[in-house]
Amino acid sequence: MSTIKMGIVGAGTWGETHAFIYHDHPNAEFSAICDLNFERAKALALKFNLPESAVYTDHAEMLAKADIDAVAIVTPDFAHTKIAVDCANAGKHFIIEKPLTTSREEADRIVEAVQKNNVRMMVDLHSRWSPLFAIPKQSIEDGDIGEPYSAYYRLNDIKWVATDLLPWAAKSSILWFLGYHSVDILRWLFDDEVERVYSVSRAGVLKEAGVDTTDVYQTILEFRKGGIATMENGWITPNTNPNVNDMKLNITGTKGMFNIDPTHSQMMERFTEQKADRPDLLVRHFIHGKPKGFAYESIRHFVDQLITGEPFLVSVEDAYNTTMVILAIMESAASRQPVMVRY
Repeated sequence: MSTIKMGIVGAGTWGETHAFIYHDHPNAEFSAICDLNFERAKALALKFNLPESAVYTDHAEMLAKADIDAVAIVTPDFAHTKIAVDCANAGKHFIIEKPLTTSREEADRIVEAVQKNNVRMMVDLHSRWSPLFAIPKQSIEDGDIGEPYSAYYRLNDIKWVATDLLPWAAKSSILWFLGYHSVDILRWLFDDEVERVYSVSRAGVLKEAGVDTTDVYQTILEFRKGGIATMENGWITPNTNPNVNDMKLNITGTKGMFNIDPTHSQMMERFTEQKADRPDLLVRHFIHGKPKGFAYESIRHFVDQLITGEPFLVSVEDAYNTTMVILAIMESAASRQPVMVRY
């Protein structure tokens, strides 16, 4: 394929993120948009000069009628499975926003449909494109810090994400929203699979705010080769935090270590009469009108690899195994007992 015609399911903030790349990429074309909210889908189509005939409210109709080669699934995490299976059965390649899905049974359904229909799938685990992790990964591969031995990774969000940004937060978990990235990055850096987990959790702050979801998880991961990692994921960081995320990573090897602390960097600060913040320099921003940042680069990669036929940096196995680890963490937090990961 010399040009990839893309359809998007989900016209929210991240659907627009996909649209920017398909509009900018020389070998991609934003061709159709689907959302349950017709006006929202129509507004995104208008922004990118798509005709109203390219706007759908039913993904099955879009798959049947639209001239598309591949689909971006950008819906809430609990609404991935049917769309993904339908895409595979329609012979459409697809990129799916993390997580793959939220149960073992649904993950099996998606993988089976992908294999049966010989289509290509990538879960958008965009942290692998961040220089904060790509540089340590290369350094580990080069032997600079020896074998990864232990790690601590904190990846939290401010309360606004659960109370205001995501109307469906009560149907999800911070583990699916951020913990999925955390597990994937730790698996990637250790180049190993998680064998056993032990997690504890706490709830109350968000429930008092009207959002019925767990506040925070503290988790120990044990890897097959002996590596250990501590992982923290929560979404009750105060809204006054200068960044939406609160992130810190230390990974120690047998010969050295990396300390990563971008959230608390003062590399760039902005002060206006209304607010003080630290503009996003890494994830999703524009330079001279062009979409930049690692959240865009992962989507660009999906298009590039469809064109060349080369493997995706995130494999189906990566997405499936990360899902199994998250399910084990949730089981452990509920039982307050260590749990073996079942792949």
